[in-house]
Amino acid sequence: MALKEDFFLHQAQTTPHPLALEISHAKGSYIFDSEGNSHLDFVAGVSACTLGHSHPAVVEAIKKQAEDYLHVMVYGEYIQKPVVEFTTLLAKQLPENLSVTYLTNSGTEAIDGAIKLAKRITGRANIISAKNAYHGNTIGALSIMGFEERKTAFRPLMPGVTLISFNNESDLEKITENTAAIVLETIQGGAGFILPQNEFLQKVRKRCDETGTQLILDEIQPGFGRTGKLFGFENYNCIPDILVIGKGMAGGMPIGAFVSSFDKMKLLQNNPKLGHITTFGGHPVIAAAALATLKELTSTSIIQETLEKEKLFRKLLVHPLINEIRGIGLMLAVMVENEEIASRVILECKNNGLILFWLLFEGKAIRITPPLTISNEEIEQGCKIILNTLNLINK
Repeated sequence: MALKEDFFLHQAQTTPHPLALEISHAKGSYIFDSEGNSHLDFVAGVSACTLGHSHPAVVEAIKKQAEDYLHVMVYGEYIQKPVVEFTTLLAKQLPENLSVTYLTNSGTEAIDGAIKLAKRITGRANIISAKNAYHGNTIGALSIMGFEERKTAFRPLMPGVTLISFNNESDLEKITENTAAIVLETIQGGAGFILPQNEFLQKVRKRCDETGTQLILDEIQPGFGRTGKLFGFENYNCIPDILVIGKGMAGGMPIGAFVSSFDKMKLLQNNPKLGHITTFGGHPVIAAAALATLKELTSTSIIQETLEKEKLFRKLLVHPLINEIRGIGLMLAVMVENEEIASRVILECKNNGLILFWLLFEGKAIRITPPLTISNEEIEQGCKIILNTLNLINK
């Protein structure tokens, strides 16, 4: 009880009622609590644990690098092998205009860096983002969040932000020669895993080309294999000017990055010098974990198997209380009739050994974002728990 009491007394909380599961250890697709109970994980640290918990290749890379050296210098000054090897391998997976990576500590920091870079490239100040968008919680990322309820208490925020509706083509006229960048999630996450429709992203790309606007795609959640491609934008034939990544890129370690061309990223070196700087971004241990994760994803069939696992989820999760399943690959949102049902499913499944979670802005959604390494048997096991729970609710 002492640990739980200290958790509530001394660790800052983000909601009035945290789940407060006391963790003993985690392995593969399971999290184990301090009482010895196992919990099948359909959330993967909110899409962060791409290869499951404590994947052997990631753990080994962390151990090896920790023995060699930890932090040695602020970002960009010293040549550190895991950092260079990771950014080089990443560049080989991306289009030519996305060849230089700036590593950060988190996705939200990467969003702020991307906004700064877009302003530096264009000399413009105005930013466009989408309603119901979520890009993080630093002041810059919060400023382009498309959900006023989460922003009001922290105003004034960054000025010059205009919101458009995702998938609304008529709103693209708001992108003008005064727009530094439009920032979009390739797939809207907090809004309910909304996919782009009718070549929307291609039309955004075209409008950006016409106006000299930088297209920033936020791949923090879809990225690193979750959609059946290494990056979500590969599904939609739309290449951004600046790519923002994070979450699943280091197998559960804290990381983010923004990626652009050599010439554009060079602008952060001068006028002013230190245009963007971080002490711990590009930490060698984290970079080693990211390198191990990327090697695993690109040298196996894990990403390709994601779409087959999606089919299994869709086949199994059929129930009168389920209206639809949104998303792609292993980025799925089970939509039920109301928020009360969604919360009951999430909380009751937790008591029955299955971890599910909410989405930020869509209360009727149940998040399913398991590790990409989850087995078919584990999918069947978890779906059975969900269906049994829905049956009890439907009585």
